[in-house]
Amino acid sequence: MEQTLIIIKPSGIERGLIGQIITRFQQKGLIIAGLKMMNLDEQILRQHYAHLADRPFFPDILKSMMASPVVVICLKGKDAVSVVRTMVGATNSRKAVPGTIRGDFGMSSQENIIHASDSPENGKIETCRFFKPEEIFDYIPLTLKYIYSPDELD
Repeated sequence: MEQTLIIIKPSGIERGLIGQIITRFQQKGLIIAGLKMMNLDEQILRQHYAHLADRPFFPDILKSMMASPVVVICLKGKDAVSVVRTMVGATNSRKAVPGTIRGDFGMSSQENIIHASDSPENGKIETCRFFKPEEIFDYIPLTLKYIYSPDELD
């Protein structure tokens, strides 16, 4: 099973959307393999957003992401990265289609409710950045046989 990381950002936390967001992923059939609330500091944000650290808006990202705790979640499932990115919607929430998390709950490009890994490789890297190995659980939910056909579980 592929794994991916999501971060429910301060904009999602402060608006009370944690439960609704987690419910969507569970209803889809994704497995929650790790879940915790934490405060982010500049060091971890500089690692996570290294590709944006030289941009003029980076201080705004730091301020936004440290405004409150976040919820980090490791999700697992078949094609988890692409499934989650489809569910999350476009980065600019105003352009995200209705039915997506950002399309239903967001109005901003920066305050866009949620982060989602953009590739299977980054899913692994990001999960390791936010979780210790003992915080990720490898289990098979009993409902899995009702989510996937037997040939999809190989």
